Amino acid sequence: MTAPARPTEAGPRPAPDPGAAAARATAAILRDTLHGTDRGVVVDSPPGAGKSTLVVRAALELAAAGRPLMVVAQTNAQVDDLVLRLAEKEPGLPVGRLHSSDADPYDKALDGLANVRKSAKAADLAGLDVVVSTAAKWAHVKVDEPWRHAIVDEAYQMRSDALLAVAGLFERALFVGDPGQLDPFTIVGGEQWAGLSYDPSASAVTTLLAHNPELPQHRLPVSWRLPASAAPLVSDAFYPYTPFRSGTAAGDRRLAFAVPSDGSGPDRVIDEAAASGWGLLELPARHTPRTDPEAVRALAAVVRRLLERGGAATSERSADPAPLTADRIAVGTAHRDQAAAVRAELVRLGVTDVTVDTANRLQGREFDVTVVLHPLSGRPDATAFHLETGRLCVLASRHRHACVVVCRAGVTELLDDHPSTEPVQLGVTVKFPDGWEANHAVLARLHEHRVPWRP
Repeated sequence: MTAPARPTEAGPRPAPDPGAAAARATAAILRDTLHGTDRGVVVDSPPGAGKSTLVVRAALELAAAGRPLMVVAQTNAQVDDLVLRLAEKEPGLPVGRLHSSDADPYDKALDGLANVRKSAKAADLAGLDVVVSTAAKWAHVKVDEPWRHAIVDEAYQMRSDALLAVAGLFERALFVGDPGQLDPFTIVGGEQWAGLSYDPSASAVTTLLAHNPELPQHRLPVSWRLPASAAPLVSDAFYPYTPFRSGTAAGDRRLAFAVPSDGSGPDRVIDEAAASGWGLLELPARHTPRTDPEAVRALAAVVRRLLERGGAATSERSADPAPLTADRIAVGTAHRDQAAAVRAELVRLGVTDVTVDTANRLQGREFDVTVVLHPLSGRPDATAFHLETGRLCVLASRHRHACVVVCRAGVTELLDDHPSTEPVQLGVTVKFPDGWEANHAVLARLHEHRVPWRP
């Protein structure tokens, strides 16, 4: 019997185990956080890589090591989610929820947790192992002795002036965030600060690294949300210098439908997306109002057919197919009026419980299938808002199984006719990739899965 040939140097090598790669990255992050001497540790994370899981684990390990810490998040929803996760992982851990004095300041689910103490005054939470609050609330806290440790969650969503307001509260910090996502703040008239050493319109991480380039920087290398069909495109288009891979392989996830296609454009693009992970429902080229009626009807028609056809999703989470229900589908748009128009059309069709919102509000959320209106569909120009890299990144990275994009033809030509004319400013770090390049990369891939349709 002949022995199997050994792989040569030039031959293909098996892909590294994603779980092992993620574990190595996490171990290095925790080592620098618990045992390092630098004032900060920065972690870049792609969509669905487990940012919250890392934050919770780091908080638990710091608390177990006898190092009380403060946790800074950017919204009340993020704070409540972290508190719930901490309580679930370690029910005996004393956790403080520092909240505002508003009438409804926190999720009432926290009231049922015996180990969670809630107060609008930081002094009431003194001595607890972990205290969690928003950056806005922490900015009003005064302490005699700073916390030894802090964790800043969604650090790329934090403005640099907000970091400056809380920097005196802690000695060392772990900063975790996704550099490819949208900023939660709108920059108007920011040219007056461009190039200055402290730009309040820059993110906290950008300013932190500009002044402390020697800080340890890590990245989470695996997305557990994006399927094998989506991770390569999202990685190449939006994270070219910090590439990542999917935690699953081709075939690990499947999307099937009990009702066969009726041959319409919506059904054909659904079948294409189920088979390949991507689908482009292309409407005829035309300049339209922002709430393009035909595009709105197309989005709603795709959602209705997804539900009518009895979809079922199979994944690594369970061998049994899970029904594709309305709460596992989302529609993403660039503008609120577009989202409102889609909601109204879905109501007219009798479809309820489907999430319909803008990219900003879908950020951080996860669904089985997303249906997206391309930001440049039907537009006569390509503005900075619609070319924002993070907006397209969010819309293209919310799904576990498939993403259907609805767009009018002609966007590629629109991009070529409107090259960037933004002025070059000295001392300003160039954001890469820019929206023009990212849009071209995504459209090139989507055109491989194009279904032309005239409603």
